[in-house]
Amino acid sequence: MLRIAAVIALVWSAAAAAAGQNADLLLVNGKIITVDERFRIVNALAIKDERIVAAGGNEAVQKLKGAGTRVIDLKGRTVIPGLIDNHAHYMRAAEYWHREVRLDGVTSHKRALAMIGEKAKASAPGEWVVVLGGWSEEQFTDEPRGFTRKELDAVAPNNPAALQLFYFRVYANSLALKAMDKEEAADGALQGGANVGLLRAKLGQVAREKAAENVRLIMHDLNGMGITAFQDQGGTGVKPEHMQAFRDVHDAKQMTVRSFWNYYEEPKTAADVDAAIGRMAELKPFQGDDWFDLTGWGETLFFPLHDALLNKTANVPPESLALWQKLGLGLAQHSIHLNVHAQLKPSIKAFLQAMEAINRERPIRGLRWTLSHLDQVDADDLARMRRLNVYAQIHSRPTIQGGLMMKVHGEETYHMPPLRLIQDSGVPWGLGSDATAVTPSNPFYTLWWAVTGNMIGGKHVLRETITREEALIAHTRSNAVFLFQEANIGSLAPGKYADLLVLDRDYLKVPASEIKDIRPLMTMVGGKIVYEAGK
Repeated sequence: MLRIAAVIALVWSAAAAAAGQNADLLLVNGKIITVDERFRIVNALAIKDERIVAAGGNEAVQKLKGAGTRVIDLKGRTVIPGLIDNHAHYMRAAEYWHREVRLDGVTSHKRALAMIGEKAKASAPGEWVVVLGGWSEEQFTDEPRGFTRKELDAVAPNNPAALQLFYFRVYANSLALKAMDKEEAADGALQGGANVGLLRAKLGQVAREKAAENVRLIMHDLNGMGITAFQDQGGTGVKPEHMQAFRDVHDAKQMTVRSFWNYYEEPKTAADVDAAIGRMAELKPFQGDDWFDLTGWGETLFFPLHDALLNKTANVPPESLALWQKLGLGLAQHSIHLNVHAQLKPSIKAFLQAMEAINRERPIRGLRWTLSHLDQVDADDLARMRRLNVYAQIHSRPTIQGGLMMKVHGEETYHMPPLRLIQDSGVPWGLGSDATAVTPSNPFYTLWWAVTGNMIGGKHVLRETITREEALIAHTRSNAVFLFQEANIGSLAPGKYADLLVLDRDYLKVPASEIKDIRPLMTMVGGKIVYEAGK
């Protein structure tokens, strides 16, 4: 195989050299995990005009070196393709990114409280300090609990401070409670999704220029984690202004993460369904470029059937499923890609039933319809998905929700989701996060969880794990398909964009327990360095 790889690299380099195509950049002396179809490992890459022109041995690739070629000596470092998040809510999250403290991966309650205090000291008096999800009480190994009004007052005496816990609770200090007209909450704990919505409403409007600045900020942070592309699924509260902020950055040619998105709305009644169907003809996917584009519709169809992971089961009334199916048929008739949130067994089976009925009337095979999450999917569901050519997006919510899942689902949690079953099923699938409210964003946490089955803080919550090679494929090459970008990204192969990470340790060799600790030393998108550690 190594001989074949060397021949391929030599052919590419010879062809490029013959055409006078000296590389702009060479990466040499590395351990480059291409994640191509053969999962080759090579020493060097040549890059020109954003794309890889050769991947192979040092000697073969260096034939593309010219007078103006820059050379980076990797000194044995491991390189992988840029990681792709197939399902996230970064466009909505960017709006208040400047106000956020992220507790992703923090395992000490004491440290989390100190971080909130540090943010408050760095903020002007009266400015909000918020944690808008991405953490759980169970991740803290010292004190697995929430935050009291008193302790939040102590670390943020001059700023309203509030922490969103998933979508069901808010912890707030006195100034935040006053701003929310909830001063009667003596302990500072506000229960229910309505209070989560109220918190976000009180954060106020962000000016257009500031929104664009926040987009640049969140992209820089994503680059620092190793994310080079994502598909956004909208979510409750999403507004056109969220996409506009990304469009403004795109138009200014300042993108550093390839950002694709699905149109989102929440029809709740039969009248809403008819109105949504009427808008489908106006939806024009794939009019953008390889940096920013609309890909389809998701992640909900008929919102009353949007199930909840921390409920024991889901209820799917026939009349609601009929409205779901009516919307799905409308999308099929307009040849629109669909991504659907489906977690619990009744929802998964009902949606597949509706998809089969839609397919009999208007085939969906080529539309890459996708079921997201699939925590309780079984072998029969996967066989039905394979027949329909329906894809699967699987997400790392157990990294912080695993303890809560145990309380609701008991032993079944160890198979939620059944990664090994999915990997072996033949259904096209990929790994993502569902960040930022219900999971951390860091893709190395996702890879670590998929390989070890552990949640942040160390509790073992998943038995159906996969290999680190399978996990890496699922977070790179397999995910490119959801973005309709498999010809451009996902592996380090000639012709594809040079989206890659230089890592601080060897992904294939470190103990599995250390995968979560891997960090990029350098992130490159389209052959351009967009992040360097320490800079």
